[in-house]
Amino acid sequence: MSRNELIKAVENAISGFQEQLSLIDTNQLNTIPYEGSWTAGQLGQHMRMANSGFVEVINGPVKDTERAADAQVAGIRETFLNFGLKMDAPDFVVPELREYKKDSLVNGLEKVKQDVVRAIEELDLDKTCVAFELPVYGYLTRLEAITFIIYHTQRHAQQLSRIRESLQA
Repeated sequence: MSRNELIKAVENAISGFQEQLSLIDTNQLNTIPYEGSWTAGQLGQHMRMANSGFVEVINGPVKDTERAADAQVAGIRETFLNFGLKMDAPDFVVPELREYKKDSLVNGLEKVKQDVVRAIEELDLDKTCVAFELPVYGYLTRLEAITFIIYHTQRHAQQLSRIRESLQA
């Protein structure tokens, strides 16, 4: 993917999530839609926490990459776009059950989107990020971390759509 294609993919993914979140009735933002689910507010907070964490990793310390910079992109895409696969978030990005404000979540995601776009424009995406090692994947390149943000966000936009449908039923 070119830098422009990456920027478009990031903008589409995060904007799509923001739009889904904006469609949730404010009175239902913090309502548990069905057993075992997060609220829409919790999901928005999870996205803000996880994606801002990745922004920190992308902008953190790096080293030269000793493999193809996109080696794990296909695996990340396959995992996160497999909607039949149930995943549990690591504890450090599990949002607490509390009252969330829609504007705060949407604005927080807007800042994340701007920060990711800036990283795509300004940084060497072939470098390996060494601030955080992901379970299963290990250390990601900046390019892989950005694609993680894209596919992770797309996955949760799908989840948010299901939450919205359940709340409207």
